[in-house]
Amino acid sequence: MSNERLRAALLKKGLTPADLAEHLRVDVKTAERWVGGRAPYRKYRYAVAALLGHDEAYLWPDALPRDQVAAASKGEIITLYPHRWAMPRDVWAQHFAGAEHEIDMLTMAGLFIAEDSGTVRAFRDKAEAGVQVRLLISNPDSPAVALREQEEDTGPGVVAARIRNVLALLRPLRGVPGIEFRLHETCLYTSIFRADDDLIVNTHVYGVAGSNAPAMHLRKVPGGDMVALYQESFETVWASARPLESAS
Repeated sequence: MSNERLRAALLKKGLTPADLAEHLRVDVKTAERWVGGRAPYRKYRYAVAALLGHDEAYLWPDALPRDQVAAASKGEIITLYPHRWAMPRDVWAQHFAGAEHEIDMLTMAGLFIAEDSGTVRAFRDKAEAGVQVRLLISNPDSPAVALREQEEDTGPGVVAARIRNVLALLRPLRGVPGIEFRLHETCLYTSIFRADDDLIVNTHVYGVAGSNAPAMHLRKVPGGDMVALYQESFETVWASARPLESAS
């Protein structure tokens, strides 16, 4: 079975198997076999992962021993908070301030972010500095939002109104080069706040508001797969979401 993750990573970088072979000084047929599904030796897996900007565990999830992946994944956990509200505000500020390439946010509403004028201003400043900012927020008219209202017993229209408030508060960011909004209709299990290789992950608990649910601060470690798992989840939702303009 071909390695579609490796193939996609090469295409994204504008590289062919021949280019890969040249970079790593191996035979072209060897590189083609890697794309075809054969796992390289470990030293080449490291080299390919570094060249393509992906984690080894993402490109070859079955190549690493389970104990190695488990140990590396455990090392990705910086801090575990019992509730999102227990995270100090300076953690959030430093989290986004450290981004140099990408900021991603996947939420149902994210009102606590939208109400923080410093964070909103940071998004604009980062975009103007060349950082890609992608904001994924629930479509307030989606069945998933109505279901969340039932689960949290908020009353009809409460969460939807919260989302519309968020969209209004973030209106100054619309049209800013480097900032893109999309509305999703997924049944959200986790909110994700990414700044390059750092993630804050806010799990969702049935019937509990997100602020009272646990949150993890993660940082990508070679060989770990937790950060890659959440990044892949974000990309899946992003691909199925609609640009805000077309959804309005």
